[in-house]
Formats: sequence, structure tokens, C-alpha cells
Amino acid sequence: MASRKIVLVTGGNNGIGYETVKALLESQKPYHVLMGSRSVEKAETAIEKLKAEVPETSNTVEILQVDLTSDESIEKAFEEVKGKHGYLDVLINNAGASFDPAFLAGKMSLRDCFNKAYDVNVSGTNVLTYTFIPLLLASKSTPRLIFVAGLSGMTVAAKNYFPTPPQPAGWPKKIEFETIGYRCSKTALNMLMLDWSFKLREDGVMVWGVGPGFLTTDLGGVRELALKMGTGHPSAGGRILRSVVEGERDADVGKLINKDGISPF
Repeated sequence: MASRKIVLVTGGNNGIGYETVKALLESQKPYHVLMGSRSVEKAETAIEKLKAEVPETSNTVEILQVDLTSDESIEKAFEEVKGKHGYLDVLINNAGASFDPAFLAGKMSLRDCFNKAYDVNVSGTNVLTYTFIPLLLASKSTPRLIFVAGLSGMTVAAKNYFPTPPQPAGWPKKIEFETIGYRCSKTALNMLMLDWSFKLREDGVMVWGVGPGFLTTDLGGVRELALKMGTGHPSAGGRILRSVVEGERDADVGKLINKDGISPF
């Protein structure tokens, strides 16, 4: 296992995270993947699915239980990786959450919708990154730190504010697919990426923000509605994240990228 790059994918049991783990298992390059997941049971189910989908892989995967809303859980996960492996080559901050649908359904206040999104997508991601930095710095290769940006690109003064359709005058607005709490938190994540890129420059850590595209996931529990809006398969996200891990986007280090090039902030 010493020759394998050790990669931690948070939120690795589902959606883009799962497809990233799968893409790494399919790679001809050697990896040992840590599947970060809040639920061990869901991670076990995901690994059984991977065994069926990638039966011939020589790469390996193990479960790492971690909850981004818990400092204790993050510290425990760090100690586990430190004790088992002693270092980390790649950290992919993929885990994220959206509470906008819960707000629309009247199950959560607007304030909680935003605060919970920031807690997972920004605060939790930053605490996990801060905690795991010593393991990245102990990497025997060039360590890589990746933030999955989601729908964070800002289009200023545009006629089309995707995925929110044009809104007629009047109040309240009727928006079936709301994303603003999630998108604000993911835009803040871009600032986090820039900050870490600056702080780790002299340490040789390569940092990116990666926009995987508008893909079908269980984010916010609105999969069917997202499918109706034409979302792509999450495997596209897995492929672009693997391409960053494998050096295909090294020329774009320190930037927010997507499959077509550089994304605007």
C-alpha cells in the first residue's frame, strides 16, 4: 500500500462523491481511497455497490466515518488516518448539503436554512481541512487539496440566472427549485479555496476549486425535480475530479475550474 496515493473523499458514499471514488478505483494509477461518510451503514452499502461495478480493480477503499458538523468527529477521523497511514496525498472536500427545499416545504426557517448550509459547506469543510493539513504536509508526493464548488459561479447582470427562471413582479415569488442558501455557501467556499491556496503556496500544496456541473444527486432531497431540469449523470463530476488528482489540470492550480476551462467567481 506504500506505493498507493491515499485520497480522502468526503461525502463519498453518494452522488458525485461516490462517482469520484468509483473513478479512482477504475484508474490504472494506484490509489487507496478513504470514503468519508457520516453513516457507516450507507458507506458499507456504497462499497458493496462498488464491488459489483468495479469488480476487477486492484485499487482499494475503506470507510472513514466523519460528520462535518462535529469537531469531535473530525478529530477522531484525523486520529484514525494518522494512526493507520500517517499521511494523506489528496483531500477532496466534496461533502455538502442544501436546506433550501426544506425551507420551501415549511420544515425549516430561512435563517436555519442558511446557517445549516454554511455549517456544513463552509465551517465544517474548513475545520476538516485545517485539521487534516498536517497529514497533507506529510505526503511523500505533491499533495493536492480540492474543494467541490457546486453551483457557485456568479453571473452578474445576466438575463438568465440559472437555474432560477425569470420572476414576475409581486410578492411572494414562486420558485419551485430554490438554491440560494446552498449557492451562497458554495460561493463562500471559493473564498476558502483561495485562502488555502495562498496559505499553502510555500508548502507545495496544490489547491483547486472544481465545479463539476449541474448533475443529478440527492442534494436537498429533490432528485426528481433536478432530473426534470436536465441534470447530467454524476459520473461526469467523478471524471473531472479524477483528472485534477491525476495532474491534467495542473496549469490551472489556484483557480476555480470546470470541464470546459476556468469558471468566473
